Amino acid sequence: MEEIQDTGRKGREEGSRRWWKDAVVYQIYPKSFQDTDGDGTGDIRGIISRLDYLKDLGIDAVWISPMYRSPQDDNGYDISDYQDIDPMFGTLDDMDELIAEAKKRGIRIIMDLVLNHTSDEHRWFLEAKKGKDNPYHDYYVWKDGEEGIYPNDMKAAFGGPAWEWVPELKQYYFHQFSVKQPDLNWENEQVRREIYDMILWWMERGVGGFRLDVIDQIAKEPDKGITNNGPRLHEFLREMSRETFQKGDLITVGEAWGATPELAKLYSCPDGSEFSMVFQFEHSMLDQEEGKEKWDLIPLPFVKLKKCLARWQEELYGTGWNSLFWDNHDLPRIVSRWGDDGEYRAESAKMLAAVLHGMQGTPYIYQGEELGMTNVKFKDISEYRDIETLNLYEERTAAGYGKEEVMRSIYAKSRDNARTPMQWDDTEHAGFTKGTPWIAVNPNYREINAEAERKDPDSVYHFYRKLVRLRKEYQVFADGKFELLLPEDEQIFAYTRTDNESRMLVCANFSGEPAKWTMPEEWKDAETLIHNCEGTPGENLKPYEAYIVLKKRTDL
Repeated sequence: MEEIQDTGRKGREEGSRRWWKDAVVYQIYPKSFQDTDGDGTGDIRGIISRLDYLKDLGIDAVWISPMYRSPQDDNGYDISDYQDIDPMFGTLDDMDELIAEAKKRGIRIIMDLVLNHTSDEHRWFLEAKKGKDNPYHDYYVWKDGEEGIYPNDMKAAFGGPAWEWVPELKQYYFHQFSVKQPDLNWENEQVRREIYDMILWWMERGVGGFRLDVIDQIAKEPDKGITNNGPRLHEFLREMSRETFQKGDLITVGEAWGATPELAKLYSCPDGSEFSMVFQFEHSMLDQEEGKEKWDLIPLPFVKLKKCLARWQEELYGTGWNSLFWDNHDLPRIVSRWGDDGEYRAESAKMLAAVLHGMQGTPYIYQGEELGMTNVKFKDISEYRDIETLNLYEERTAAGYGKEEVMRSIYAKSRDNARTPMQWDDTEHAGFTKGTPWIAVNPNYREINAEAERKDPDSVYHFYRKLVRLRKEYQVFADGKFELLLPEDEQIFAYTRTDNESRMLVCANFSGEPAKWTMPEEWKDAETLIHNCEGTPGENLKPYEAYIVLKKRTDL
């Protein structure tokens, strides 16, 4: 198997450093990125056609949401064949071409792996339903019972019971998500072997890494009500890494909604025994009522956000590695969520970028984030496509919630906010397709689009482009020790990063009101690396003002 060489950069310790510590990753949701055949759905050839755009942005790797063969009950996260491409996206030959063309541009392709469950149309499950003595039956989680009397009261993430009755077997199967996504039984050694062989097959094709969907749920024990962080989880992960990932120079990231810093140290241990890094979501759940669902909204507790992010920075320093992200295919657009998508859209989008990219970890840019794309407010529920959103609407309206209240939650948190088509230009459908898009384009595409922003040197796009370049130029971005400043301040997010050669100050006004701030004397002669407002950083901060300044250490 060909191993991609880590060419490194000046200043890194030879042989001891992983390339992904200096990388920036771009996430593509393929259905919504670029359509080339006019069917209204993005495709692999569309991604190929935009590789030069990604190279210009400066990113090192592209994580692509699932493109495997799938009935698309959950937008591709219900896989019916791990070793084939869904015809809506193209062919395996297209995928091979994408990997090769990306490599020519110094970009690695990260595949999305869904190993907790398959589609109910996967060959394994079709066999499993044929009988209890079928060798594939034990690939899934089953319980004997009686119709209508569930094994327990566990609920599925998308609503309804987590158990589905199969009358011909007189058994229930377990599903943590859609009824069409039966959970795999990782206790079965043959299941694990099949998965490892599939991963090695993709590695042979040149894939540069994997993102592992809800991977903390594979060791579930439904009898005990355990879904994530089951007792054998890290045993399974170490075995998978040993059998697959460690045989190549890959970037691997585990999605773990239930991760704590202590658990993240296991996931991302520097010895490489599990993953390169972890996706954890503690910060992303702060604007919902504690103990309730994400739809139950509260204002962002800003001081709590700062302390949360600081804790992850401090506790993983030298002992693990974090992913840095505001947006992804499951989360609303950050400029609408915690910024201002009106008067200060550009300023707040840049501020949020500076705060995130200044921290330690590998930053992820979700498609359109680099343009400051915003949430969408469709007028009617019929315009939405996300299964979670549609289920929420049905359940809450049936429970007596008012339509306006339900739609307010959907406008804030629906996954479709992130899934409207990429806004390339101001032509019809934003240049995404010449057909009818699978989901409508955000109407603001005429003002917010890649073509316009690439022409404007002061745009959100060029701010992101500069942040990507700075991470490659200054080692302190990857290695510097984090210290939070002004932890109780209700407007300012400020912190320092310090390594052996330099110190960096990141200062941001996280609000739409001016903020009182006195630049510490030691920073007044620092070099300005990036600034989202005119003028020189100094006293007080304008609404959403942010900057990063740097100075060489003189105390060595």
